[in-house]
Amino acid sequence: MRMQAERFGTIFIDEEIIALGMEGLCKVIETSEGKYRAKSVIICTGAHPRRLNVPGEERLTGRGVSYCATCDGALYRDKVVAVIGGGDSAIEEGIFLTRFAKKVIVIHRRDELRAQKIIQERAFRNPKMEFIWNTVVQEIHGEVKVQQLELVNRQTKEVSMIDVDGVFIYVGILPNNELLESRIELDSAGFVLTDEYMHTNVPGIYAAGDIRHTVLRQVVTATSDGAVAAWSAEKWIIENYDAFEVNSAE
Repeated sequence: MRMQAERFGTIFIDEEIIALGMEGLCKVIETSEGKYRAKSVIICTGAHPRRLNVPGEERLTGRGVSYCATCDGALYRDKVVAVIGGGDSAIEEGIFLTRFAKKVIVIHRRDELRAQKIIQERAFRNPKMEFIWNTVVQEIHGEVKVQQLELVNRQTKEVSMIDVDGVFIYVGILPNNELLESRIELDSAGFVLTDEYMHTNVPGIYAAGDIRHTVLRQVVTATSDGAVAAWSAEKWIIENYDAFEVNSAE
């Protein structure tokens, strides 16, 4: 994809972005090497899964620890996997995993799920799904891959171990919004609000992909957002190009 973009004249600059600001209609991107001015900006900073921050999680990520059942579910055919979380994403992805795994164990810190009732009912009816309540993961064990989860009951403080081949963590998604211009409108979770043209509330600034308030975060939806944002930005520049002058860099 990068090679294709370069053939069409795209310039890639590998510098750390420090801030995004505005000078009138002009957008100013400050980096570790200098400042760039642009007529329009498309924000594609993405998001990242909230981590449990327990021993073994980072070391075994990609070796049994996953944050995407759609991506990795097929690797666990006829295996035992755990799903951490109790919201819509956790339970929907847990149901999806039953297509492959022989058992899916949902571990939730509370005594009831937060997912929508209709999703809960589907999960409870699924014979491949089991539930462990009022429990959190204390440590993920394994040498070269996930082998066991060390659990602690939040009420009784009892510690237990379960054997699993993989663990899928769904305790939230965090937007990479630290550098966004302060005037950009966000939803309550910190994701960028846009219209159907990917336009934010700030003229000439667009957002695409996982940073955007959206119902699905997949590569296919992100690239679709990007295409719409690029088309919209080009159209906006054509309509407003004579309103200001822009220098490419300082």
